[in-house]
Amino acid sequence: MTPLLEQAQKWCKKYTGKGKAAWLSIYALDEQAFEECKVHWSVAAIRRGENKMLNSKGFDLWADGYDKSVGMSDEGGTYPFAGYKQILNVIYNRVLTSKSNTVLDIGFGTAALTTKLYERGCHIWGQDFSERMIELAKKKMPKAELFQGDFSNGLVDELEHNRYDVIIATYSLHHLSDEQKIHFIKKILPLLHDGGCLYIGDVMFETRTELERQKALIGEEWDDEEFYFAVDELTEFIPQAKCEKFSFCAGLLSIKG
Repeated sequence: MTPLLEQAQKWCKKYTGKGKAAWLSIYALDEQAFEECKVHWSVAAIRRGENKMLNSKGFDLWADGYDKSVGMSDEGGTYPFAGYKQILNVIYNRVLTSKSNTVLDIGFGTAALTTKLYERGCHIWGQDFSERMIELAKKKMPKAELFQGDFSNGLVDELEHNRYDVIIATYSLHHLSDEQKIHFIKKILPLLHDGGCLYIGDVMFETRTELERQKALIGEEWDDEEFYFAVDELTEFIPQAKCEKFSFCAGLLSIKG
């Protein structure tokens, strides 16, 4: 067995059970090893074996290859990250043009967006449940106020007792059920200053019918343990939410406080 194949086997075992898109991290770490994986295990089999909701450990393992993994899906125009960069660019420009200063990022990951806002002078707060993600983000934003915690249980006390010009959640709230999302959004909206805005960029569809249609088209790659937005259902409870679509599977919700 070649050293390359040994490494490929190691990574396949490492990422099994770590999430729908985690197999991309094998490619991000070593493209040749990924090719070996395709030879000895079909990509479909790898995906099926990993089609589990990421837990904190899973995100820690994914962290180093996260940005490249997302970029591959975005640039290829594929589920789940088609439209990702465009959404982040829109949020970035809206935050700066509104002259917002205080920003809360929920599930910030490697801080691809908030790092840019930090560099432009924004004061950043954030919560993520991956220790490794926080470590990577802290290197980019040493003065940011970053906390570890599972937002499915709410925000940590330090963040709940503050107020913000902008709250951001990009590709994080799909880990909450539809009912949990509504409850969570209603709970964080009062944390906005007057005139503030909550931006949610994520996998989302304008209607439940469209969500189900895309699920059928995407097939086995669809992650059944993530809960994507059906905007028509959300707006029944949060009518001020405005949706903009950026790809067949991605959109941006803007909700004024």
